[in-house]
Amino acid sequence: MLQVRPERLAEYVADHQRVWPEMLEALSRTGWRNYSLFVRAEDGLVVGYFESDDASAAVRGMESEDVNRRWQESMAQYFVPGAAMEQVEQYFYLP
Repeated sequence: MLQVRPERLAEYVADHQRVWPEMLEALSRTGWRNYSLFVRAEDGLVVGYFESDDASAAVRGMESEDVNRRWQESMAQYFVPGAAMEQVEQYFYLP
């Protein structure tokens, strides 16, 4: 989960309509699939979801990608100052 500044939400969403091709390639290369982002427009809460055979390895893989560093730097302007990315635990699944 992430917290986007509500006044910057439209720009943040627009940027995600044109994610850099090299960022998409890096995500696929490191094992990310079925990746979705959801937003609550009232306050800018963003929830992300992805699948991977090894989620920890996929996250570590992206941490080593230069394109990810550049993407995160370009996205930092949209986030609420001091808000950190938060992971949540799955507690129910219906196949």
